[in-house]
Amino acid sequence: MTKHIRDTPTVGFVSLGCPKAASDAELILTRLRGEGYAISGQYDGADLVVVNTCGFIDAAVEESLDAIGEALAENGRVIVTGCLGAKKDAAGNDIVKSVHPKVLAVTGPHATQEVMEAVHAHLPPPAGHDPFVDLVPPQGIRLTPDHYAYLKVSEGCNHRCSFCIIPSLRGDLVSRPLGEVLREAELLAAAGVKELLVISQDTSAYGVDVKYRSGFIKGRPVKTRLYELCEELGKLGLWVRLHYVYPYPSVDDLIPLMAAGKLLPYLDIPFQHASSRILKLMKRPASSEKVLDRIAAWRRAVPELTIRSTFITGFPGETETEFNELLDFLDEAQLDRVGAFAYSPVEGAAANALPGALPEAKREERKMLLMRHQEDISTQRLERKIGQRIQVLVDEIDEEGAIARSQGDAPEIDGLVYITDGHELEIGEFAEVTVIDCDVHDLYATRA
Repeated sequence: MTKHIRDTPTVGFVSLGCPKAASDAELILTRLRGEGYAISGQYDGADLVVVNTCGFIDAAVEESLDAIGEALAENGRVIVTGCLGAKKDAAGNDIVKSVHPKVLAVTGPHATQEVMEAVHAHLPPPAGHDPFVDLVPPQGIRLTPDHYAYLKVSEGCNHRCSFCIIPSLRGDLVSRPLGEVLREAELLAAAGVKELLVISQDTSAYGVDVKYRSGFIKGRPVKTRLYELCEELGKLGLWVRLHYVYPYPSVDDLIPLMAAGKLLPYLDIPFQHASSRILKLMKRPASSEKVLDRIAAWRRAVPELTIRSTFITGFPGETETEFNELLDFLDEAQLDRVGAFAYSPVEGAAANALPGALPEAKREERKMLLMRHQEDISTQRLERKIGQRIQVLVDEIDEEGAIARSQGDAPEIDGLVYITDGHELEIGEFAEVTVIDCDVHDLYATRA
């Protein structure tokens, strides 16, 4: 398909996958805009399209391949980046090229420079562009609303969980320099961001790869470690929310920062299972008894703490007894938010070679049973908030009032707070509301 290249070359952009992928996309978009390219969310009118893919589980692979096919059909000139770009099939062939040989170029994740080189090869930047005239906002181009932003602190992961292929796609842990992370956070705060969502593959391991060496912040030596990072972020006066935190002992040190109001009382910890045998097969560093003790200690120190987690059902060899052990763990742990995934035999994952593979129907049935079991727990946790006065951050205004989130609700994955008399509020505004009701996921509140 031949396309006409205009004076201002335009790049269409499609971004799939997790917040880490969205953060990669924001870096690419910032570079594109800084070089004078126009950005479009449409296939029609774009000179080429960049598709940022996910490749973690089979469903994500299919979604990404479908998106690439759609972009090829609608536009014809497609560059692929992201996790799927790094995946090979059993014969060692590039999956994307095998399915869609007409794509212009394929790169892996966190490959901003490689994407830019591919764009330059197929769509040269505009002549005479002056970055001092065509200014990019200091905080860069973002895919999130103006009032919250993802802050990626590291890339890759040192764990080798048997069900996961992320290290083969994104590599080992590489922590961003502390000063660089804090400068980005300060720019975001200056741009009006009210909430920072701290993300990585393993947030609690921040700084391990550089042995926690000191960086310098305004002349002060500060260790490259999660505690010190959170302490510095807490000085910005924003909501700071932690995601993808492994339950290392160092997490205990963060609880006083939450008690002091410097961090949101929120932890996103992917426990994945409760059975010590299954956790060992998963190659996860955890012990269910210690986890329960620590959850209890965290909640004694910060009673309003919200804990979100994810679990895998139907892992190879999981017995009925071990699945019931997981349900018992949920009863004990009283987690606020839970997501579940039926085990997916992702190509290249070591767990696929384990004995005792369960039928897909059984894996899905256990996922359904777990989520149904958790519904009562989540509802009871929300019911405790009825009558309380809470702070919320407004995300949307519609004809029925305002839609906001509490400190216990991360965007897009947790619940919402519906404020029936919130028509006068503004998007990105903090508000104090009284909770009057709830359902399984959401709260209902008034300003009175």
